[in-house]
Amino acid sequence: MNRLFGRGTPKAPPPDLNDCITNIDGREESVEKKVAKLDAELKKYSDQMKKMRNGPSKNMVKQKAMRVLKQKKMYESQREQLMQQSFNLEQQNFAIQTMKDTKTTVDAMKVGVKQFKKEYKNVDIDKIEDMQDDMEDLMEQANDVQEAMGRSYGMPEVDDDELEAELDALGDEIGLDADSSYLDDAISAPSVPTRDPGESTAATADGVPVDEFGLPQIPAK
Repeated sequence: MNRLFGRGTPKAPPPDLNDCITNIDGREESVEKKVAKLDAELKKYSDQMKKMRNGPSKNMVKQKAMRVLKQKKMYESQREQLMQQSFNLEQQNFAIQTMKDTKTTVDAMKVGVKQFKKEYKNVDIDKIEDMQDDMEDLMEQANDVQEAMGRSYGMPEVDDDELEAELDALGDEIGLDADSSYLDDAISAPSVPTRDPGESTAATADGVPVDEFGLPQIPAK
C-alpha cells in the first residue's frame, strides 16, 4: 500500500509561542547590532566633515553619511516592529498561562471541596454536643468533690459578736504597742559633749555644765 499510494507527509508540530518570542528577540538583537554599527560610521563621517572645508570631498563624505543615516532609519523601523510583535506575543502568552493557572487552581479547589465533604461525613455534631455536655457534668462533679474534701471538722462554734469584740481589743493592744512616748525622755537627755576633757569651757552645746571628763556635773545639795 505504501508503495502504491506513498507515505503521508508527517504534520509539523504547531508553533509554540515561547519559540516565536525567542526567535523574534534574536532578530531584534541582530538589528540592534546593525544600528550600533551604523551609529559608529555616522560618528566617523561627522568627525571628518568637521575637519574638512567646503568642497567636493566634503560633499562626498556627506553623501556617504546620508546613505548610512537612511539605512539606520530603516533598521530602527524594523527594530520597532519586532519589539511590538514580541510584546504582543508575550501578552498573549501571559493571558494563556494565566488561564492555565486559573484552571489548575479551580481543579485544586474542587478536589479540596470533595475531600472536605468526605471528611465532614465522619463528624457527628450530635456526638460533639453530647461530649461537651459530659465534660461540663464532669467539671461540676470535680468541683463538688473539691468542696467536699475542703470541709473543716471539729471547729468550735464562736458567736460573731464575740469575734468582733476580740478583734477590737486586738486593735487596742496594737495601738498601745505603737505608742512612742517613751522616746521623749531620750530626746530631752543632754547632748554629747563637744570638747575634750580639761578644756576651759566645761559645758555642752545645751549649756549643761560638765566636769573635766566631759560628763554632766551633779548639782550640789
